[in-house]
Amino acid sequence: MGNFDGLGGHTDICYGSWLERCLPVPFRPYFRLARLDRPIGTWLLLFPCWWSLALAFPGWPDRRWLWLALLFGVGAVVMRGAGCTVNDILDRDLDAQVERTRGRPIPSGQVTVRQALFFMALQMGLGLLVLLQLVPMAIGLGVASLVLVFTYPLMKRITWWPQAFLGLAFNWGALMGWAAVRDGLALPALVLYGAGIAWTLGYDTIYAHQDKEDDARIGVKSSARRLGCQSRPWIAGFYAATVVGIGMAGWLAGLNALFLVGLGLGAGQLAWQLWSWDLDDPADCLLRFKSNRWFGWFILAGLVAGNLPLSG
Repeated sequence: MGNFDGLGGHTDICYGSWLERCLPVPFRPYFRLARLDRPIGTWLLLFPCWWSLALAFPGWPDRRWLWLALLFGVGAVVMRGAGCTVNDILDRDLDAQVERTRGRPIPSGQVTVRQALFFMALQMGLGLLVLLQLVPMAIGLGVASLVLVFTYPLMKRITWWPQAFLGLAFNWGALMGWAAVRDGLALPALVLYGAGIAWTLGYDTIYAHQDKEDDARIGVKSSARRLGCQSRPWIAGFYAATVVGIGMAGWLAGLNALFLVGLGLGAGQLAWQLWSWDLDDPADCLLRFKSNRWFGWFILAGLVAGNLPLSG
């Protein structure tokens, strides 16, 4: 197969990255199976964790904050990889019928189902080692998240809103981050979790517009197909709920006014996505989807700044 950068609509695999080239050839399909060639999904899984840590941790980030941030970073990489492996095992027949996904390691025959199951078990084991470094409440939440990890891939077969179930899974870190700091849950974390779900509904509906024609042909459901040309106003509503929800979480946590700077920048980034988005251009859908990394950084900066002590 030729080299693609993932923006041409032919494939979602990014071949030939410097990191992949450093690996022995037999390991490269597993690199792609875990989506290490496309880190945006890891960022989208990680940001709610870091947001919650910043929301729960008063004052300047210290060694404990940085240690927890590192643990969640490693955990996001391995658990996103495990989730993608589960998804590709269950979706292997569907992926073979979609232009963007037919080159993935399992439908293309580079990795067998048995090999993928072993790789998934390895990633889950690494995730467990990370999880055991946390406090009991966070460990319990981490175990509970497995229900979402293993059921999400099935949702596109039974509901028009698999993006909502992805939101439940991808934003679970908003609960775990708070629990890792406070060894419990409180209203700011729950509100942040809800805001994250709304965010995922927005960005993943944009993402799903890449596949709407193939999905219609093979009978896969998505919010992009359900909403169709009305997607833009719906996503505007999802993104508005995201900004309001994050703002409310910050207010409940008692953040200072610096938080509003990051929140405002984040709101501007979401508005730019909608204003500039071409819902019928797969490459543009992918570009707007990937741009949510900037939203994540803006919100994280606002949350950290909002917890800093102000003089006077």
